[in-house]
Amino acid sequence: MAKSIVSTKRLGSQLIHWLLEEDRGEKEGPYRKEESHRQHPWWQVMCLTGVDYFSTLGYQPGIAALAAGALSPIATLILVLLTLFGALPIYRRIAAESPHGEGSIAMLERLLPWWQGKLLVLCLLGFVATDFIITITLSAADATAHIIENPLTPNWLHNQTIAVTLILVALLSAVFLRGFREAIGIAVVLVGVYLLLNFIVVGVGSYQILTHPGAIANWQTALFARHSNPLLLIGISLLIFPKLALGLSGFETGVTVMPLVKGSNNDTPQHPKGRIRNTRKLLTTAALIMSFFLLTTSFITTLLIPVAEFASGGKANGRALAYLAHLYLGNGFGTIYDLSTISILWFAGASAMAGLLNIVPRYLPRYGMAPNWARATRPLVLVYTAIAFVVTIIFRANVEAQGGAYATGVLVLITSAAFAVTLSAHRHRQKRARTVLGIITLLFLYTTIVNIIERPEGIKIAGFFIGTIIFTSLVSRVWRSTELRAERIEVDELAGQFLAEESQGAIRLIANRLNTGDVLEYFMKEKEVREDNHIPPNDPILFLEIMVSDASEFADVIKVKGVQVGDYRILRAESAAVPNAIAALLLYIRDHTGKIPHAYFGWVEGNPIQYLLRFILFGEGDIAVVTREVLRRAEKNPHKRPGIHVGG
Repeated sequence: MAKSIVSTKRLGSQLIHWLLEEDRGEKEGPYRKEESHRQHPWWQVMCLTGVDYFSTLGYQPGIAALAAGALSPIATLILVLLTLFGALPIYRRIAAESPHGEGSIAMLERLLPWWQGKLLVLCLLGFVATDFIITITLSAADATAHIIENPLTPNWLHNQTIAVTLILVALLSAVFLRGFREAIGIAVVLVGVYLLLNFIVVGVGSYQILTHPGAIANWQTALFARHSNPLLLIGISLLIFPKLALGLSGFETGVTVMPLVKGSNNDTPQHPKGRIRNTRKLLTTAALIMSFFLLTTSFITTLLIPVAEFASGGKANGRALAYLAHLYLGNGFGTIYDLSTISILWFAGASAMAGLLNIVPRYLPRYGMAPNWARATRPLVLVYTAIAFVVTIIFRANVEAQGGAYATGVLVLITSAAFAVTLSAHRHRQKRARTVLGIITLLFLYTTIVNIIERPEGIKIAGFFIGTIIFTSLVSRVWRSTELRAERIEVDELAGQFLAEESQGAIRLIANRLNTGDVLEYFMKEKEVREDNHIPPNDPILFLEIMVSDASEFADVIKVKGVQVGDYRILRAESAAVPNAIAALLLYIRDHTGKIPHAYFGWVEGNPIQYLLRFILFGEGDIAVVTREVLRRAEKNPHKRPGIHVGG
């Protein structure tokens, strides 16, 4: 029995070690470093983004036909116009203003500083999570539809849609648990083959329409059955097209992969003009290719497939183009098409999982809003996989049912991107650009609102993710608030001189809140502290002043500069949190001088809860108490710990 318990504990310990295992070569220090990427020609990187963007052709035509019926081609045309003259200009501008892969969310973070920017980012991360999680589940569900509806598939699989989808998600999880790196070569092959097969299907479908004019006549009859006025048809299409917003996915991915795009030889880190130019080529080419396929596939599927086949249980449900491939090119070609579609859809899930795994280290640790284990990939993979399982079961692996949630995530991200570039144009006083971009923002806002009203499940899922992210982030921020929170400390020449002088004897620092900054202020402060703490009048002292820069940040580089006011020597710096900065500086002084420094504070008066909130939100509070706690956590040996003295 005892051996069994020991064995179980050992297995549990090994499992935890495996889950939290990190690649030491890539992760050094408390925060994840920016990974250096091998760069590739823009068209190859376009294929990497295309596994997400182009794979929507697997289900977009069928969902469009269900949502818009005979109006699907007209509504799709409106969507294409919004893509080419709305989303594309927005993301071409984002490529110029955020050329290092941060995307539109980072633009908003920079344009809206302090806590409002952080909260906006957390909300947008909820929509990103919605987008990527639904990409995984929707792609797996559509891949399942192609597997089950293939004529070569055994009959016993036809009622196992949820089970097959869960298996595909689990296989995706297994790949990432084992270790996954970007595979542009695989993406190029998958996208190239998939687009070629789709082009063949479009060509054959167009030939069928040209040789059977009755298909066009039947479509026109269905189109004008209720409304004979063309302007009214366009108006109705404007109301319907938000349901087709799945075809807008891929733009945000296009700018986040910018570090992979090869630029020109004269690019600099500050001005990578070649990378920006090539990324714009990537975005434009992808938008043109997708627009072509959106229009043509919408047209041929609407005209050639009976309406009943699009509905749930129909042979074209979630696989309209595959239906045409089997119908007109035979089961052999249709099976090849199915295999290609299954592959790219599954790889689109991999792209989404990779995106999710990059979100946490890119944002939340910088805010102090992620627990330590969230830096490891494997626990996050298990969390995301569990969520994907739940979403799949809730939606019963139904492709059309998940379309609304997916479209919500995509549209909110594009609308936030449009708002970001509009705000940027306003800041740069570009009146014409601000007007045009403002109109585009309103169009996307309208599209988003209509989609949410029509299919509220998307905002419900996003709301769950937003609430979960904000709650866990705030808990983590409070839990981690007593970490050192300093990336490094930089001391200027004069400050270094002060410390060298002090290291000849006892190092005493008086914490001071800067007011007038004149000789009288320092005279009175020194007199008060010496009396309260019985410091001998001949012992030299330094003043230490930490000003709060942006309390919403978590960790920063602390730059200490020396200042002399009369005979008084001051170490002055800025940081997100005063107590943490003082603790980090005291440890720095100890390590560089070999002496234990002593810091002197005065007591604060008032409600301790109020001071706790001030520390969490504004980086101040009961500084002496918090400084000591930070030091206690950072230095376990009390004999090596800097001294904290409170008098008064």
